[in-house]
Amino acid sequence: MENTIEIFRTNSGFLKSKEILGRTQRRTLNKMLNENLVSKVKRGLYRMNDYEHDTSFVEVSHIVPCGVVCMFSAWFYYGLTTTIPAENHVAVMQSKKVRLPDYPPIKLYYLSDKFYQLGITNIIIDNQHVKMYDLEKSVCDAVRFRNKVGLDTTYEVVKNYVRRRDRDLSKLTNYARLMRVEKTMQSIIMPML
Repeated sequence: MENTIEIFRTNSGFLKSKEILGRTQRRTLNKMLNENLVSKVKRGLYRMNDYEHDTSFVEVSHIVPCGVVCMFSAWFYYGLTTTIPAENHVAVMQSKKVRLPDYPPIKLYYLSDKFYQLGITNIIIDNQHVKMYDLEKSVCDAVRFRNKVGLDTTYEVVKNYVRRRDRDLSKLTNYARLMRVEKTMQSIIMPML
């Protein structure tokens, strides 16, 4: 049982069925499921019930391994908005098919390969790598999807970005050009500088 628990602890409370090494660990996992020590998140993914996470980003990264934290979740992480997202916002490539469990609530954004790859960075939460769009890509997403998220949210994100000392305006301009929102970005950001 200790070997199986060690796998859970190494993976921040998660275990993928492909990590099970034989019948003994399979029986141990089934015993832990029956004793309510472990929950099945989705097919092939299990979570240790008593393991505490600082954030649900780690859990989401295990549920959607090809996903990238984006939009409201990224804006909240970077402190660009005061809106606490009710669900986890995750970008995936258009070609991917993702099955989601009932919990935690996840909203998927299917992006073309060109927009999906742009600005991915790894952040470390609870000793785990979580893919998230960097600060500038997140701001460009706010401008690109301004009609869906609302102008108030867009202006809040851009205003809070401009106030940051770690901003990189040349990187922001480059991303805006690649995402075809350069003129809109300039019209929003110039009065704030």
